[in-house]
Amino acid sequence: MASCTALSSSIVEYFQGDGFYRCGYCKNESGSRSNGMWAHSMTVQDYQDLIDRGWRRSGKYVYKPVMNETCCPQYTIRCRPSQFQPSKSHKKVLKKMLKFLAKGEISKGNREDEPMEPPMEDAVAGDVALINKLDIQCDFKKLGDNIKERLEREEKKGKSAQKEESGDLIQSQDKRAKLGSGEPAHSVAVPPAPKPGKGADLSKPPCRKAKEIRKERKRLKLMQRNPAGECEGLQAQREPPSSLPPKAKSNQPKALEDLIFESLPEDASHKLEFTRFLCSSPLEAENPPNGPDCGYGSFHQQYWLDGKIIAVGVIDILPYCVSSVYLYYDPDYSFLSLGVYSALREIAFTKQLHEKTPQLSYYYMGFYIHSCPKMKYKGHYRPSDLLCPETYVWVPIEQCLPALENSKYCRFNQDPKAVDEGRSKEPDRVQVFYKKAIMPYGVYKKQRRDASEEADVLQYASLVGQACAERMLLFRS
Repeated sequence: MASCTALSSSIVEYFQGDGFYRCGYCKNESGSRSNGMWAHSMTVQDYQDLIDRGWRRSGKYVYKPVMNETCCPQYTIRCRPSQFQPSKSHKKVLKKMLKFLAKGEISKGNREDEPMEPPMEDAVAGDVALINKLDIQCDFKKLGDNIKERLEREEKKGKSAQKEESGDLIQSQDKRAKLGSGEPAHSVAVPPAPKPGKGADLSKPPCRKAKEIRKERKRLKLMQRNPAGECEGLQAQREPPSSLPPKAKSNQPKALEDLIFESLPEDASHKLEFTRFLCSSPLEAENPPNGPDCGYGSFHQQYWLDGKIIAVGVIDILPYCVSSVYLYYDPDYSFLSLGVYSALREIAFTKQLHEKTPQLSYYYMGFYIHSCPKMKYKGHYRPSDLLCPETYVWVPIEQCLPALENSKYCRFNQDPKAVDEGRSKEPDRVQVFYKKAIMPYGVYKKQRRDASEEADVLQYASLVGQACAERMLLFRS
């Protein structure tokens, strides 16, 4: 037996899931079921092995859904960053952020009430690059009254567009229309107006619904409440196309890093600052010489806009992956699609860590819930894999989706003879922490002579697997 003074291991208290409780996804009052344990401390290797068996943490509570009984089965999902290709919608989010930082433009394309991700068909190969262009620091300037005046003028007019002196170029429809369309601020060529009855006249501004105008005004007010400084007018600029980052040709896809870290003009309207710091977690921080420069453990990734924090991503950096835990953000900036943007930043960050630490090669996105529309968006980050809930092997998501269309719970491993290779085979070797001493469960049960505990210990061992059962310390009082 070992003394507690020699402890450098994970220490957990296991709680068997005896009943059902309210589901946070489908709102079933008695449909969700899981088993869990409180982690007083945990090594990064133990947690890596646990999430590879379907566990996940919420703070210091680590839980595993009872997959074949819970109303909304939750499958662990991971993305392969080295092969990741952003979808069209991902690139739109990155371009929107870049345009907002460079010129203060707000696109109407992504509204708060729209789903986070579009249909899967939008996923396309190429252009991994949009994300890395945005590694910028941010000074947030308020939108000036001149934009507000333009909005009011558009409401009253909204009929005619001003033509350029040359005759074949017109100034983009006033600032409000540009903010909504996501077009660049420089002049654009306008096709000739169609003949009557042959389609819409593209030389005239599109009709705008009152609801859209109200939303735009609301966003302006939110921007104007920023206390960072005095109002500064944001003039509609007519810069040459070269003032914006060059657009990739369709046959020359960019890398994800290029898209995130694209440089901004010197007079950019806003600057985004990105920082990380260690936060409270059951994970013990580790800094091995062959690991990433930041070490392993739990971190907050902060997004600062002009000195104001607008989002915080909680991540765990583990031996083989970056695991996304949670993101919370200022709702005033929901128009920037910060959930999508932060996920793309984290994928790019994983690729950076992989360069120094080759074994760290995956980005874990938590749970994929096929039966919950709000959670299916995670399947849009391709290529990705789902964890088989019975054999704990990874299966490409494309192979899993047909089965999930027919049944909420599925075994993804198609080999009927395959079993859980990491299953508990020797429960007496489970390590127990009892009365300030460490001992195998075989010794502990002889001391206690209490058969009522055996079912809990056997279930714990079967869920965490033999390797973790022999490393982690199961606290018993």
